[in-house]
Amino acid sequence: MSEETRLREEICAMAKSLFDRGLTSGSSGNISARLGDGRLLVTPTGSSFGRLDPARLSLFDAGGRLIGGDKPTKEMPLHQAFYETRAAKTGAVVHLHSCHSVALSLLPDVDAENMLPPLTAYSIMKLGKVKLLPYFMPGDPAMGDAIRGLAGKRSAVMLAAHGPVVAGKDLEAAVYAIEELEETAKLAMLTRDANPTLLTGAQIEQIVRTFDVEWD
Repeated sequence: MSEETRLREEICAMAKSLFDRGLTSGSSGNISARLGDGRLLVTPTGSSFGRLDPARLSLFDAGGRLIGGDKPTKEMPLHQAFYETRAAKTGAVVHLHSCHSVALSLLPDVDAENMLPPLTAYSIMKLGKVKLLPYFMPGDPAMGDAIRGLAGKRSAVMLAAHGPVVAGKDLEAAVYAIEELEETAKLAMLTRDANPTLLTGAQIEQIVRTFDVEWD
């Protein structure tokens, strides 16, 4: 099996898993993943994660030109910005409209520089700090500009009233990280009025140092 065939099937399998578990619904969400030669496979616009066809994924050449497949997601500015600013660390980008993450982004007292409270070690290990970006119209190229403005210092962002976007070294890493983001947001919502015990500064520092987490 060629690298391209394998990656096409992996994108569709991962997407269906996310859809089947309710992490994104309808025709929301999009995934991109980079091949070894720099080409990019992307989920098409208006497509359901539950019914993707590997043969119909959008295909871009290494220069960013569409060369095959269906019309790509309108959220391409998000994906392109991560590949441009985190080129050495990004092999895939995942964007969802996951419920608890969106709910957390709507609350008035969320820290925009790090929207997830330090409830577990795993969100810190997999995500670092998650930047909360303001609301943008879906498909607005300004979303990409906002990510470029971070100068590659974040692997995960949350679009207010929209959904999370996570870049990873490969598709599996990006999917696992965005799942951790949603689970941590769920924990934050569940414990919001319960005065939960957060990780201490010393504990966070130990995690960051031990697992070489980006924490600027």
